[in-house]
Amino acid sequence: MVNALGRGLAGVLLAVGLAACSSESPAPPVQAMPTLTPVPDDLAVSPSEPAPDPRQALALVPADSTEVTITDWAQIRDHMGFPDLDGDGLVSDRVAFWERARTEIALFTDGLLREEESRLFLDHQVTTADVLWEARFRTPEGAGYVLSFRRGFDMTRVRRAVADPETGLAGGVVVADQRLLVKGIADEGEPVLASVPGFADLFDEGAETTYARASCVPSNEALGVDATVEDLDNLLAARDIRYLRPLTAFAVNFDGPVATARLDLDRADLHERADLVDIWPETGTINWRDGFRGLTVADPPTGRIGLQLRNPVAAANLVLAGRIPFAVCNAVEPLDDPTGL
Repeated sequence: MVNALGRGLAGVLLAVGLAACSSESPAPPVQAMPTLTPVPDDLAVSPSEPAPDPRQALALVPADSTEVTITDWAQIRDHMGFPDLDGDGLVSDRVAFWERARTEIALFTDGLLREEESRLFLDHQVTTADVLWEARFRTPEGAGYVLSFRRGFDMTRVRRAVADPETGLAGGVVVADQRLLVKGIADEGEPVLASVPGFADLFDEGAETTYARASCVPSNEALGVDATVEDLDNLLAARDIRYLRPLTAFAVNFDGPVATARLDLDRADLHERADLVDIWPETGTINWRDGFRGLTVADPPTGRIGLQLRNPVAAANLVLAGRIPFAVCNAVEPLDDPTGL
């Protein structure tokens, strides 16, 4: 059972989710495009078969994407015991399930279909319960998504829903053979994230939700908007982040009560990065200890940091807000002195 913090923060999730791609969020550092390799066979998407593994979304997401989230709705339904998949159960049972999921799972989005779920169900017989997995991403040109629907699902329903101007799905494209609904994906022959060396390795097989970022987190963002110059000075006195190795990408994978952060392999500074969570300044209303508990476990050869959840809603919000000490850049962004105004 989650505490009052989780219930209070549940409504915050939509406001800060990746799906919103708020223009108020600081833009991540611009980096040069890495050398690309062929898409691994296990991530390649067949032109005529469904894509059962959520990580296969990376074979469709443009290589210049700055952030990606993947939500394995099928895994979450199995974990929580979804009441009915074929539409015969009570609507109230479905509503209760999704409300419980919002407080017990580290969700980075409520789902593309959730906002208009009642209309989609009544008019087109399409709901989030029909989605196996969902990927959301942001590129310099804007946001996009990939939704994979369950086996045997009639994709003409999705076509009708996309054509309905009231559903908010304008611009979506149905790929019937693969049971996909997509927007903003790479065109054929264009570079994709699955071909960026090492990026797909950041995503754990079987994770319920994953957040990945193709950059480090600027120090200002990691400290939070309420941080002061004194907070920054205290941090640098305890651990000078400028001596950390550069970080080009990371991911945080959530599965039940645990999370696994993944950075580069064979990182000499992984222990130092993991230890940052113990000395990180507490600023604002939500801090690391609100979302996570216990010791961090670092394994430099694999680039893995093991974490335990205290509150999944708080944990997801911290990650989305960039409040991730171990992913901080090895540079210091000056903080403005408070004016008192």
